[in-house]
This record gives sequence, structure tokens and C-alpha cells, in this order.
Amino acid sequence: MKKYLITGLLIWIPLAITLWVLQLIVSSMDHSLDLLPPLLHPDKLLGFRIPGLGALLTLLIVFGTGIFASNILGQRIVLTWERMVGRIPVVKSIYTGVKQVSDTLFSPGGQAFRRALLVQYPRERSWTIAFLTGQPGDEVAQHLPGTYVSVYVPTTPNPTSGFFLMMPTSEVVELDMSVDEALKYVISMGVVPPRKPRKKM
Repeated sequence: MKKYLITGLLIWIPLAITLWVLQLIVSSMDHSLDLLPPLLHPDKLLGFRIPGLGALLTLLIVFGTGIFASNILGQRIVLTWERMVGRIPVVKSIYTGVKQVSDTLFSPGGQAFRRALLVQYPRERSWTIAFLTGQPGDEVAQHLPGTYVSVYVPTTPNPTSGFFLMMPTSEVVELDMSVDEALKYVISMGVVPPRKPRKKM
């Protein structure tokens, strides 16, 4: 009975969590309907509530914003907006920091994680997965002896939090696995190992 119970849990728990996350995302996006005037609310126009309509409206707004910001006029307006925000003392710090992170994560030309690495952390002879994020800036690099790389060591099972380290290149081992496979390895706490690379013919 214990075996069957565990097997059933392994099937239902991922499904339940997935449905819960999707429901949370859709319900949060449904709040975008609050931006509409009261007279234009679908609940009042149709007489009943349509689940997911706010999510659809959010996607349309984001898509339309992307189209608008892709032309010359839109780019100028975005630049003007960013200059205005950049003059507000507290807002400037928050907006600039968030924008840099979002540009790195979502920009088509940017790569948040470039390579999967194996590093010794938090002590010698204790190894963990890390990700190459770049190289130390010029001012920082001047104080570091030798060649260093910037790495991000994620926590398990939540890789969105972690530690930023600058490590000597000689102490970093590049792994022959994709970033996606390495992330799955971290999230699963080592339960889902990466696939072995195919041998070249």
C-alpha cells in the first residue's frame, strides 16, 4: 500500500502544483480588467464573468506595446520615458536595476547564463553547479590577480535566488551540458541527472 500511495502522489503532486501555478497566473492577470472603465467591464456588459479574459487582455496589451516600441516613433517615446524616470531620485535606482536584469533575461540578444560550470562551493572539495554570467568589470578586475570570471551559484530547489561570485578561471570547470539541463539538475536537487552527450561519429 505504501508503494502505491507514493506512486499516486508522484503523479498527482506535480499536476496539482502545475494547475495551481497556472490558476494563480491567470487570476493575477485577470486583474488587468480593473484598468477598464466600470461601464466597459465584461461582467456588466455580458452579465457574467469570463475566466481568463483578463489574461487575454494582458497578452494583447504586451503584444501591442511590443509592436509600438519596435518602430522609430515608439523607440523615441520609450527613450523619452526612460529619461524622465531617470530623473526621479528613488524611482531611478529601482527602475534602472530592474531594467538591466530584465534586459539580460529577456532580450533576444542577451544571455543571462552563458555556460554551465562546476565550481567548488561553499568550501574546497565541495562541488556544485554554477552558471557563467560574464567577467568582472574593469574597476573590479584591476584588484583581482590573474584572470577571473563572474559566476552565479543558484540555490536548490529555487534557482531564482543564489550567490554572485568572482572566481579564478583556473578553478572553474566548464560542463558539456546545456544551461537548461543544468537548471533541471539543480531544481530536482540532483535527482534528474543530465543526459550523457552523444559520441561523435
